[in-house]
Amino acid sequence: MKSRILALKSGFEKNGLDGYIVADETNILYLTGALGAAPLLIPAEGENVLYVGGTNYEAAKAEAKDCRVELVMWGEDIGRKVAEQAKKLKVKSLGFDALDAQSYLKLRKLLKGKRLEALGQLVWDLRKVKDETELGYMRKAAEITDKGIEAALQAIKPDAREYEVAAEIEYAMRRLGSEGLAFDTIVASGQRSAYPHGGCTNQRIKRGTFIVVDVGARCRFYRADLTRTFLLGKPTPKQAKIYEIVREAQERAFRSIRAGARACDVDAVARKLIEKEGYGEYFVHRLGHGVGLDTHEPPYLSPVERERLKAGNVVTDEPGIYILGFGGVRIEDSVLVHRNKGERLTKAVYDLVI
Repeated sequence: MKSRILALKSGFEKNGLDGYIVADETNILYLTGALGAAPLLIPAEGENVLYVGGTNYEAAKAEAKDCRVELVMWGEDIGRKVAEQAKKLKVKSLGFDALDAQSYLKLRKLLKGKRLEALGQLVWDLRKVKDETELGYMRKAAEITDKGIEAALQAIKPDAREYEVAAEIEYAMRRLGSEGLAFDTIVASGQRSAYPHGGCTNQRIKRGTFIVVDVGARCRFYRADLTRTFLLGKPTPKQAKIYEIVREAQERAFRSIRAGARACDVDAVARKLIEKEGYGEYFVHRLGHGVGLDTHEPPYLSPVERERLKAGNVVTDEPGIYILGFGGVRIEDSVLVHRNKGERLTKAVYDLVI
């Protein structure tokens, strides 16, 4: 793996920085390979220092790259240690990724006279574009997630409880090597399918109603995100129509995904079709979001996001129609952006009727 810290430092001069503080644990994982440590001090010149408590100290020493791991003892003030190290290295202009208000105010006081500015975009500019190692993990996560849908198809039966289906999905993915869930599994049936994040309950699955299944596996901390909508029995004409509208919207949006496309334009492809069919008010969320070490991360596919996609982005394509008292449909894939096209990483079946 190429030094991601070195890549981050390449943005210092443009932003007038001679140092950077990384406080977000996921960003630290991305930059160093170590989990459970914070913060990381990165000076333009001098030694990178990762501060970690005793619980994760030995693991961090074994896993962290491109930094010195320093133990923080019980009762030691981490903010003061960071400030003293910054002063020692004569750092006068510091950026940071994400600090809570209390930590920010404390550091600003300790670093009086020094610049301290929120510049989280410096890390996101790196994280949004996945390298081949990251994509290898994401492909594996997607493959396992597809198998989770296969398990769902076996588990969905009349009168099965939603949480029973979720348990079978999660068990199957764990057996295949998932290191955990990308997010809490959603199995939302009947009228609950109209809740985009409906979770799963003890509600029993009934024939003739939509069943929204949203699942994601994790491989080496990288995630996949996949949704399918199913129905036991014969759909009504309205159910069939709504499903086909969402399926077509998802496909059209997928065909518009490529490097250089504006995120808002990709969103618009799906949204305009759903609006044309008379269901625009029931498409209540953005078309998609980035996925990687976090389930929801930049870039976002929304009506207001004008960012242009880049090769190496991984985004979700997930239009939906949600009608309270009737039910909802969502169809979602994780999609890798290439120069001239998108590539579906998730490949589960799209059958409505099971």
